[in-house]
Amino acid sequence: MEPIIQINELNKEFKGKKIVSNVNMTVNKREIYGFLGPNGAGKTTIMKMILNLVKPTSGEILVLNEIISPTSYQYLKKVGSIIEYPVFYDRLTAKENLNLHCQYIGFPHKGLIEEALEIVGLKEVEDKKIHEFSLGMKQRLGIARAIVTRPEILILDEPINGLDPIGIKDMRKLFLLLKEKYEMTILISSHIVSEIESVADTIGIINDGKLLKEVRMEEIRKENTEYIEIDIDHIGNAVRVLKDQLAVKKYEIENDHIIRIFDQNISQSQINKELIINEVTVNRIEKKQHNLEEYFVNLINGGSRHE
Repeated sequence: MEPIIQINELNKEFKGKKIVSNVNMTVNKREIYGFLGPNGAGKTTIMKMILNLVKPTSGEILVLNEIISPTSYQYLKKVGSIIEYPVFYDRLTAKENLNLHCQYIGFPHKGLIEEALEIVGLKEVEDKKIHEFSLGMKQRLGIARAIVTRPEILILDEPINGLDPIGIKDMRKLFLLLKEKYEMTILISSHIVSEIESVADTIGIINDGKLLKEVRMEEIRKENTEYIEIDIDHIGNAVRVLKDQLAVKKYEIENDHIIRIFDQNISQSQINKELIINEVTVNRIEKKQHNLEEYFVNLINGGSRHE
């Protein structure tokens, strides 16, 4: 794998408060990197630093093997982006907005405007004015504007935020198309875990400005372990029964009424029977599997797995 964005020991302070703390990230060429974290975790700040819109307090950012300094700008010709919400001239058409964009960035290949609109599914409405566009159409146009110069890297900050299920599905197809057919590297941030799971090759999980984990999706899928989840009224009594009567060693306390059991040699019926015999009320018991959402929530919460 060939790194296309590298971040080393990146820090950002604002008015004495650390917004980003010692972040190390690697985005590889021709992959979709899913940047996951709660709102306010530091995702947008890091993306702005990659684009040189915000200057780091310390640390190093390399894009396309170039160390980004406060005066760097040439590399941006190879980067397309949407940071926060895309803004357009409402009384101009989609095509006119893209034409204007190409003029002010000095990009001469206006023939690619038609292709960009075609890629994002807006060719049929290219002469429609922006104030008539839905949120999903504006998001698509934002991506068209970001890709019209055929960048190597696409940086998208919460591009599916506020979209309906059909809009989200269309965006998912678009991201995969841009990666597979147009060979773009995409860094995409979101707090919607399920949608990142469906497109990302690598996941970076951030919280409170710290990158908690960077992992390939294939590794998470390998760890897609089955477990038994129990909803009970009294955690303390349930744990005692599980340990003393069933010799359970691998379990996780999710909250004050949910326990997850990872021992594979104990059946659901055995667990249910023993808890009932020992007068532990079982509200629900079922088999589940870990997915990215479980992985994400466990990391953010710090986890409480016992082995």
